[in-house]
Amino acid sequence: MAGSKPSQVDRIVLTPALRSLRLTRRSPRPPRPSPVVVSDPFPAPPEPNAFRLSVLYAVVFVEIGIAMPFMPVWLNALGLDAAVIGALLALPIAIRIVATAPLVGLIDRGIAAPRILLVGSLVLAGTYVLMPTGAALGWPVLALLIALNAVAAAPLVPSIDYLTLGAVRRSRRLDYARIRMAGSIGFLLANFAGGAALGAMGERLAVPLLLTVLALIAAGVVAASRIEAPPVPPRHPEAGRPALPRVLWFSIGAAALIQSSHAAIYAFGSIHWSTHGIPTAWIGTLWAIGVASEILLFALIGRLPARWRNPFALLGLGGGAALLRAVGMAAFGDRLGPVIALQILHGLTFGATQLGAMAAVSRFAPDGARGRAQGTISSAGALASASATLMTGAAYQAGGGPLAFVLMAPLAGLGLCLVARAAQAARAFSLHSTTIVGQGAGQPD
Repeated sequence: MAGSKPSQVDRIVLTPALRSLRLTRRSPRPPRPSPVVVSDPFPAPPEPNAFRLSVLYAVVFVEIGIAMPFMPVWLNALGLDAAVIGALLALPIAIRIVATAPLVGLIDRGIAAPRILLVGSLVLAGTYVLMPTGAALGWPVLALLIALNAVAAAPLVPSIDYLTLGAVRRSRRLDYARIRMAGSIGFLLANFAGGAALGAMGERLAVPLLLTVLALIAAGVVAASRIEAPPVPPRHPEAGRPALPRVLWFSIGAAALIQSSHAAIYAFGSIHWSTHGIPTAWIGTLWAIGVASEILLFALIGRLPARWRNPFALLGLGGGAALLRAVGMAAFGDRLGPVIALQILHGLTFGATQLGAMAAVSRFAPDGARGRAQGTISSAGALASASATLMTGAAYQAGGGPLAFVLMAPLAGLGLCLVARAAQAARAFSLHSTTIVGQGAGQPD
C-alpha cells in the first residue's frame, strides 16, 4: 500500500542488492603507472651572455695591446743586444705556430675552454712577474720565461673565439662581430693608455707590472663570469678524429695568406712613413685609423645584405682590399693623404678576413673537431705571417718600402684563389650565410 513501510521480506531482498551496487561503484581504480623520467645527458646550457664574452675579449686584447708594441721597448730598456732582442721576439711566434692547434684541440678531448683560459692567464701572470728577475739572471733564463709565456698565451684568443662561436650557434640574438668588437676597442685603448703609463712609470717598471695585473684581471674575469662551454659530443674510442673538410682547409689557407699580406706594413710601415717625412704624431694616428675602421666594420656588418655576410664573400672582400692596399702602399706609401685612405682599408683587410674565417670555422668544422679547427686557423696564420715577415725584411733591405709592399700583393692574390676554390668545394654543402655574422642585426637572412 502506498505510503506504508516496507515489510521485513522487502528489507531482506533489497538490502543485499543495494550493498552489492555500492561495492561495485566504490571499487578502486587500478593505480596509474608513474611517468618515467629520462635525464638528458647533454642538458641545454643557459642562454649565452654576450656581455661576459665581450668583457673577456676586451681584457685579453688590452693585454695584447700592451705586450705587442711595448715588450720590444722593455727588452731594449734592459740593454740587450739587437740580435738577442730579435731572437726573443721571434720565439713567441715560433711557439704559437707549433703549440696553438694542439692546445686548443684539448677542448675536443673534454678539457673545457674556460679552464684553458683560466690556467693560461694565471701562467701568464706568473711569467710576467718573474721576467725582471729572469732578465737579471741572464737572457737564457728570460728566454725560458718568454717561451712559457708564449705557450700560455697561444690558446687564449682561439679559446674565446670557440666559446663565442658556440654561443652564437645556440642563440640567434647574438652577433659574433659585435662581441669581437670589444677586443678591438680594448686593443686601441691599450695603445693610448700604455704609452702614457710608460711615460709616467718608465719602461722597465711599467711593462711587466701592467701585463701582470692585466693577466690576473683576465683570470678573475674568467672565474667570475662562469661562461658555459658548448657540450662536446662523445666520441667512440674506436672512431678516429673527425677530419676537417676540404672547404675548411681552403678557407683556412685563404685567411692565412690574406692576413700575412699585412706583414710589410706591420714591420716597416712606421719606418717607411717616418723616413719620408710623415710626422710622428700622424704615424700614431694612422695606426688608430686602421683599428677604428676595423671597429666600424664589426659594428655595421649586420646592416649589409645577407649575401655579403657568408664566409666566401667576407674573405673575398678582405683579399680584394689587401691586394689594393699592397699596390697602393707601393705606389703612394710616402704621401699622407693616400696613406690615410689605405689605412681605412684595414677594416676589410683584417676585419672582413677575420669574420670570414670565423664564419667558415663555425659553418664547416665538424662536431668533435671545432677546437682543433680553431687552433689550426691560428697556427696557419702565425706560420704564414712569420714567413711573410722574413721575406719582407729581405725585400726592404734590397729595394726599400715599395718592393716590400708590392710583394704582399701576390699573397693576397693567392688568398683570393683559395677563396674561389673553397666556394667551389662548398657546393656539396647547404651554405647558411649568416651563421655568425650580423645575426639578429636587422637584415633578413
